[in-house]
Amino acid sequence: MNKTKQTFVFGFALFAGFFGAGNLILPPLLGFNAGDDWWLVSLGFIISTTVIPMLAFFGHAKLQGTMMEFGNKVSPLFSLIFCLIIYVVIIALPCPRTAAVTHEMAIAPFFDTSPLLTSIIYFSLAFLFVINRGKALEILGKYLTPIIVVILLAIIIVGLFYPVQELKDSVFAAPIINGFHEGYQTYDAIAALVMGGIVIVSINNINEGMAFKDKKIIIAKSGFIAMTGLFIIYTGLILTGAVFSSQFPTDISRTELLAGLASKTLGNIGSLSLSVLVSLACFTTAVSIIISTADFFKELLKGSQKVYRFVAIICCLAGIFVGQFEVSYIIDVALPVLVLLYPTCIALILLHAISDHLASHLVFKWVVVTVLVFSIPDFLNIVFPDQILKNMLSFIPFGNQNLGWVIPAFMTFIAVNLFQNFKKDKELN
Repeated sequence: MNKTKQTFVFGFALFAGFFGAGNLILPPLLGFNAGDDWWLVSLGFIISTTVIPMLAFFGHAKLQGTMMEFGNKVSPLFSLIFCLIIYVVIIALPCPRTAAVTHEMAIAPFFDTSPLLTSIIYFSLAFLFVINRGKALEILGKYLTPIIVVILLAIIIVGLFYPVQELKDSVFAAPIINGFHEGYQTYDAIAALVMGGIVIVSINNINEGMAFKDKKIIIAKSGFIAMTGLFIIYTGLILTGAVFSSQFPTDISRTELLAGLASKTLGNIGSLSLSVLVSLACFTTAVSIIISTADFFKELLKGSQKVYRFVAIICCLAGIFVGQFEVSYIIDVALPVLVLLYPTCIALILLHAISDHLASHLVFKWVVVTVLVFSIPDFLNIVFPDQILKNMLSFIPFGNQNLGWVIPAFMTFIAVNLFQNFKKDKELN
């Protein structure tokens, strides 16, 4: 397989891996609630779901290791703990959520079966793909991704030609920030950290001895292709939700809205098309998450294939257990976890995206510590809402928007760099 073909296959496979449950059900409701402010929520959503993840792939292209490389500049121990937490979270929340969404949107409307049965069959099939990981990426990139894209584009294009009525007023006070935070639930920044490793492992397996520079180009371009696809689909789904904002009741759920959009745009075949779309999109994400997790622990424990299989089994069992819960419940449980973890992920990605001259080990340590410290109040405010805590957050810039970590992290970044430059100048003199 030549380099250009590899780039597109990996790019399409990454798109399929990213595009799962949250990517389908979140954008339409965001546009539905934003109404005439759809372009503002799109801006915030795109920043957290495509721009930051794309920078993560550029970081992977530069580092060409596992996700451990992203945290090593803080300390190897921090990196190990951070990676373990991330993998536990993605196996406990977004991976099972794909089965829950599949049941609610693709199985329940047609069959009166339990969500547990759906989860068992779903993750049994996922396990077969994961064990045959050598063929999994090729199948995802060559066959499943085009089907997903065609169905999605059909819904979006038909929806955009729908006679536009007056868009309703936005329910968001700060649409850009609301869009940015809603992007957390896609897990795209975390997914970029995790799934970049899949591409690296796959490239190394296919191209033994390939030059570092050539691999860097393939990784970066694959990430760019995947994020471009996501940008088009996300923006289209948000706009479609806004166009139909007056066609559905205001208390409609995410899954109900997506089903309604498919029915209005594709008519009688809408429900069937949506079922196929949801099943494929969710399944490709689940397979990618399990493969990346198994790869990580395999690499951590000296390349043991037994470890790979064991981790895959644990992931599938966890998916079966959590996947039987309702989608709304899994999303609610995830919110405080994401508010605590996402800022650290963003900080690590951005620091690796800039020049090493500005992102020394000392800068990494102090910026990440600052982000962690200022993320804790946001986390506590969601888990244990209290007026005293709200009053404290009001004194922090953007604290009431769960972005209290941004200004302190930026100031720390500037301060540490000034300190290092001053120290360097003093030593030279």
